[in-house]
Amino acid sequence: MTGLALAWEQFRLERKLFWRNPSAAFFNFILPLLLLLLVASVFASDSSELDVLIPGIAGMSVMATTFNALTFNLTFLREEGVLKRIRGTPMPTASYLGGMIGSAVINAFVQVALVVVIGHLLYGVAWPRHPLTLLAFTALGVACFAAIGVAFSHAIPNVDSVPAYTNAVFLPLILISGVFYSSDHLPTVLDAIARTFPLTHVIDGLSAGIVGGPFDEWGAAGVVGLWAAGAAFLAVRYFRWE
Repeated sequence: MTGLALAWEQFRLERKLFWRNPSAAFFNFILPLLLLLLVASVFASDSSELDVLIPGIAGMSVMATTFNALTFNLTFLREEGVLKRIRGTPMPTASYLGGMIGSAVINAFVQVALVVVIGHLLYGVAWPRHPLTLLAFTALGVACFAAIGVAFSHAIPNVDSVPAYTNAVFLPLILISGVFYSSDHLPTVLDAIARTFPLTHVIDGLSAGIVGGPFDEWGAAGVVGLWAAGAAFLAVRYFRWE
């Protein structure tokens, strides 16, 4: 079989493993949608709040299904010796990692689509005004957070530490990056900190794609792209099989 065919088979296996693991499916896929339903129900009569919340939850979903999922999966597989055994098989490294990352990518795109559909059907948020911008920043966010997830897994000492490490990054970021409220309301210092990280810029891009409005696309894409490039370098440079 070719490397591409092996990657496809690994991708299919990853999809089966994902849905056969209820806890992973819940925390990485279902939980953001539940948060959307709960929080959006509070602001159902305030269209301006919903215009902030829908892109925010979409951005959080991209991070959860890539950064969180890949950090946990790679740490677990490394500690259990699975990566070491895979390294000793004829399967190309690119095929194995491509199948795994591809599964996370599909989760992210599907979840963003579900957030947009739920926002429109249940809460009256308009269909995306700039679909290409939405698609572009979803793809850019996926690439960025997938690379960060792989790189960050190198710093985690064991699988028991994964929740503490990932939540130490994930929770502060979603609180300061405009997931549940506009980042314009943040104090200047917190806003400056948030804008050094990619999640705020991904959410801004998703917001521009869904609800429109003035937006520095190239500036935001540049910040997210720099994070993606730096994380990809670290992910490859320090990747460990055991």
